[in-house]
Amino acid sequence: MNVMMDLELLDKICSTPGTSGYEKRIRDLVIELATPLCDELEVDPMGNVMAIKKGKTDKRVMAAAHMDEIGFIVTHVDDDGFIRFHTLGGFDPKTLTSQRVIVHGKKDIIGVMGTKPIHLMKQEERSKVVPISDYFIDTGMSKKEVDKYVSLGNPITRERQMIEMGDCVNSKSLDNRISVYILLKTLEALKGKTVPYDFYATFTVQEEVGLRGAISSAHLVDPDFAFGLDVTIAFDVPGAQPHEMITRLGKGTAIKVMDGSTICDYRMVEYMKETADKSKIKWQAEILPAGGTDTAGLQRYGKKGAIAGAISIPLRNMHQTIEMVNKKDVEASIKLLVACVNGLDKYKWDH
Repeated sequence: MNVMMDLELLDKICSTPGTSGYEKRIRDLVIELATPLCDELEVDPMGNVMAIKKGKTDKRVMAAAHMDEIGFIVTHVDDDGFIRFHTLGGFDPKTLTSQRVIVHGKKDIIGVMGTKPIHLMKQEERSKVVPISDYFIDTGMSKKEVDKYVSLGNPITRERQMIEMGDCVNSKSLDNRISVYILLKTLEALKGKTVPYDFYATFTVQEEVGLRGAISSAHLVDPDFAFGLDVTIAFDVPGAQPHEMITRLGKGTAIKVMDGSTICDYRMVEYMKETADKSKIKWQAEILPAGGTDTAGLQRYGKKGAIAGAISIPLRNMHQTIEMVNKKDVEASIKLLVACVNGLDKYKWDH
């Protein structure tokens, strides 16, 4: 059975550019979409957006989804108009060859990632992954034309159309725009309802380069409870061993136990599991050996620390040119976050 998702909205969220440190366009969209769904909206000096829904008491619960996407930044334009770049966030270099990108200068310019053709490679070069430093961007324009629109420091994003594939959605930047979508849909589900505690739906900046927005916003909000929202690896593909899969598409939302930067509070993990079971929400446990999410910032950087956990969305092809999620897992993630926010005051947290 197909899950009804607002694919037009998701496509808009995924296609709006916003690399780490250059989130203005996606932030403007989030502000537009979140303002009618909350009681108050604040933007801190770093650029994090906090959509606030007032609760019955002054305890604070924070859920964070980072707005930034992995991308690149212009570092040089050579005499022939080819653009050199540096990464903003982690990339798998072998996925970049012949991929279209958008250089966001005075106007948006389409380019193509290029490198040395395989016909000209030495035999030993053919078996090696081409380093990112060997890539360039070809816009089809002369240096004189490129210089009219492109400057050092301009951000670069990937150019990919979102499509449906079976029960899945395939797009660039589902890390972490799918969580932006989930957090907006959570606000929508809570509109007109009374929540137990003040709910800070927070859309953070610069997660891909070190959880920077989560750290500053958690210090500002100082939450009692916190939920990170981010994708996690689904390595449920041919050749993968069971212990390598982390999560599987279509098996439900994932409840994080730990990752490379966070050991989730055992009380929050148990609360989330019990809430999912009680609400008949399909879930799977997640232990990610390496890597981290905003959850680490939310847990540690409030003035007193927070009881923190995370909802993770299984994702194939992470940090590649396209990524994939299952619509049923997305729906389960929305339902779990709504249920968890609504039930925080009924749980015994002192065990």
